[in-house]
Amino acid sequence: MADWDPGAYARFRGLRLRPALDLLMQVGAVPEGDVIDLGCGDGAAAASLRQRFPKRRVIGVDASATMLAAARGYHGTVQADIALWRPAEPPALIFSNAALHWLADHAVLLPGLASLLAPGGWLAVQMPRQYAAPSHALMRDLAAAMFPDRFALDGWQAPVDLPEVYGRLLAPLGVVNLWETEYLQRLEPATDAHPVRRFTESTALRPFVQRMTPTEARAFVAAYDAALAQAYPPEPDGGVLFAFRRLFFTLQRP
Repeated sequence: MADWDPGAYARFRGLRLRPALDLLMQVGAVPEGDVIDLGCGDGAAAASLRQRFPKRRVIGVDASATMLAAARGYHGTVQADIALWRPAEPPALIFSNAALHWLADHAVLLPGLASLLAPGGWLAVQMPRQYAAPSHALMRDLAAAMFPDRFALDGWQAPVDLPEVYGRLLAPLGVVNLWETEYLQRLEPATDAHPVRRFTESTALRPFVQRMTPTEARAFVAAYDAALAQAYPPEPDGGVLFAFRRLFFTLQRP
């Protein structure tokens, strides 16, 4: 995919930060070692991580040079594919907010990340689990209907599995705390777009439109806006109440 757009992503900074803070509140005392913000993006969680762990180095890791250029507040940053990243020393905490759902094979990925931790270290992860909701299902359905040559979605599987799958996967690795939260988010009115499309266009919508020509993308986005208006009817002022589900877990290594 083309690189991320920090400006578009930051439009909903408060809504995207709240899950990170909810996750951070469930991390207990950490051992010696660095705090890693894995998939840190534009550094939304940097200040909170530094405030929570003032005696630890906080390192941001992301594949996007554009997002890292916008990131502030870290003791250092590393540009790397987060699926392949390895620390020089075992970290005290690997914190990952809304990043690991972009990666495949969680049954290998997550135990691998846990194995990198210092003894007593923590893995803390939040991933959207929104794929059955209209905001995301409509993208797949419309893309498959309008461009079946590029979006044959037979056999498609959600990138994030059921909570109990992660519970069983992680239980042998340490002490696990796992939960889901559905946030009812108010999205403000948007000019020339449905508010939900404004929210998704910098994240989940990107892989779809980047496989289209500009003309195709305009037609697709118009159809998506129209479908969203039925699924998420606007309030009298044009805003929308948008339910968004997220999966969380912490794992403390023995």
